[in-house]
Amino acid sequence: MKPQAIFFDIDGTLVSFETHSIPASSKIAINKLRENGIKVFICTGRAFCDINNTEDLVFDGFVTSNGACCIDANGKIIAQRLLSKENLRKLAVYLETKPFPCGFMTNKGNFLNFVDPAVLVVSELVNLPVSPVKPVLEVIEYDVFQIDAFVDIEEEAHIMNNILTDCCSGRWHHSFTDITAKDCNKSTGMDSIMAYFGIPKEYTMAFGDGGNDISMLKHAAIGVAMGDASPEVKAVADFITDTVEQDGIMKALEHFKIL
Repeated sequence: MKPQAIFFDIDGTLVSFETHSIPASSKIAINKLRENGIKVFICTGRAFCDINNTEDLVFDGFVTSNGACCIDANGKIIAQRLLSKENLRKLAVYLETKPFPCGFMTNKGNFLNFVDPAVLVVSELVNLPVSPVKPVLEVIEYDVFQIDAFVDIEEEAHIMNNILTDCCSGRWHHSFTDITAKDCNKSTGMDSIMAYFGIPKEYTMAFGDGGNDISMLKHAAIGVAMGDASPEVKAVADFITDTVEQDGIMKALEHFKIL
């Protein structure tokens, strides 16, 4: 099967957590894919405004905020899924008595309710500046695509079962979980892209490494897990390649004789 479209996660897949850069082999691979008529797409938990590390590579579209906002190469919004105002208001009330850091991805930019050490660690990990702080009641008046909730697994379960009941969550880092509207994830973002470009699911491939990539890897015809992916991610993959730094993307494409 020669894919017509390949979806790439960014952090830990296309971009190294160690160097914050894209290996030369991956750059060559992306350019060759496009030269061969294969469309390439970003599929990330980042907001579109936070995609600052793809260097000079050109992509045909972007699945951002874990599927909540899909955008074509010209910046046109193809599809979007917003968190409900009802759920956001319930969260605002909860945060008044049980505060924890929340990063809000909105149509007006990214904001935090406050900053703690965990926020600083993650900001450094993904090489992004800390978002500005703004009161929750102001932020939830915007269109909110995603919330990065800095809670442990136990509190996450409580929030999802009792507060954000029309939402779903996906965790790729122990410090926080990505929260989007119910039934909104990277696989639904893929569907929006595929429908827009007329690409059958049978001709898709995806690369990922984190928990929020599981839906994407299961959905694609070929799902590839990076070498340092979590066991849960590897378990759903069709193929496990090497790490970012060890040319994992190129090796997988060569394995399937796509390049």
